[in-house]
Amino acid sequence: MSGKATTAITHINPPELGTPPGYSQVVEVRGGRIIFIAGQTALDQKGELVGKDDFATQAEQVFRNLAVALHSAGCSAASLVKLTVFLRNMDDLPVYREARNRFFTTVTPPAAPAVTLVEVSRLYGPDFMIEIEAIAAG
Repeated sequence: MSGKATTAITHINPPELGTPPGYSQVVEVRGGRIIFIAGQTALDQKGELVGKDDFATQAEQVFRNLAVALHSAGCSAASLVKLTVFLRNMDDLPVYREARNRFFTTVTPPAAPAVTLVEVSRLYGPDFMIEIEAIAAG
């Protein structure tokens, strides 16, 4: 074999998502380009919770953060290949789906990644109601 293909890994922390403690918001892998996005919660740029006790507001903020993360890697909702969604209460599923559908229709054709959705007893912050991690290909 002649030579090896090199893989470049870039850790990206867009200022709009704040400074994470001990992890990267986005990891980009080149040479097939797969982007791994850390679980996004309803935190704003200052690291403050948006929408305490308001699932719809939290879901909108999570998708805003996901869009920022995708954009930082030169991607959009169309680049998503996998989402893992964590809900504190499955009764919020219809509201999640409304927010998700609005987000997916921001691109043409609308994004349709594979999705795993689970109900969990808690997330890392006591007031978080939703968290989404993602994998994109660019």
